[in-house]
Amino acid sequence: MITRDVGQFLAAARRAPFDFGPATARAAFLVAPDGFRLAGQSAADNHYMADAGAFDAARASAQHRDLHRAIARVLPAVCFAGDPETPDALFPNNVFATTAGRYVVGRMRHPVRQREATRADIRGFFGGVLDYAEIDLSTQPHPCELTGALVIDRARGLGFAGLSERCDAEGARLMHEALGLRATLVFDLADGEYHTNVVLAVLAGRAAMVCPGGLADPAVVDAIAALYAPHAIMLSPAEHAAFAGNAIALSEDTVWMSEGAGRALAPATR
Repeated sequence: MITRDVGQFLAAARRAPFDFGPATARAAFLVAPDGFRLAGQSAADNHYMADAGAFDAARASAQHRDLHRAIARVLPAVCFAGDPETPDALFPNNVFATTAGRYVVGRMRHPVRQREATRADIRGFFGGVLDYAEIDLSTQPHPCELTGALVIDRARGLGFAGLSERCDAEGARLMHEALGLRATLVFDLADGEYHTNVVLAVLAGRAAMVCPGGLADPAVVDAIAALYAPHAIMLSPAEHAAFAGNAIALSEDTVWMSEGAGRALAPATR
């Protein structure tokens, strides 16, 4: 079921058992920030991006290696080489997603990111090495930037699809079907937002972190809060701006976010 109806979604979500799959990832894959720089096309609809002068390729590479080592202490983590022609490729979850023996290739809005979907090495890894079946959405016309646009409760098979220039209603439907989700709530992001996973995180199926200002309809905020109560955390505008909503749980008991986001957390949020 995929719907804009908050009540219909809540009814289905509350009936969903916690048996859809592992609540957190079994492994991770990364793409190195080789040639890391400002991509003008991406910056056109992403106001969070820093100016070109703030990009530091050497620092990004060092931080990325630190991140890889940290993740590898928790679960298997594979890193693919980057490509200077795809400077945003270090966010590969927008382009590739996996679930239950298959992998999905998303349709990116901008040509600079559409190049990422053609990578033979990543496709070969999922299809040839892991023997996952392919669902390729990259050549159809509707933008659907996978788990940037779609936040997933892995434990129950629930989706939260925020619409923007990077995901339209048909794109949301295609992702819902490709990932085999039980129920997906479709809603509009607030003006200026580009990806749902910047303003919403579902943590191991147990909790949610929500940036209320990032969603256009307060009723959607209320529904998410009701579904995850008493573990629904409403983030302040300052926490939102520090990317605290862009968090992930890699295990049942630990939340990962950037150091800047961590420093911005209010005591009650922490």
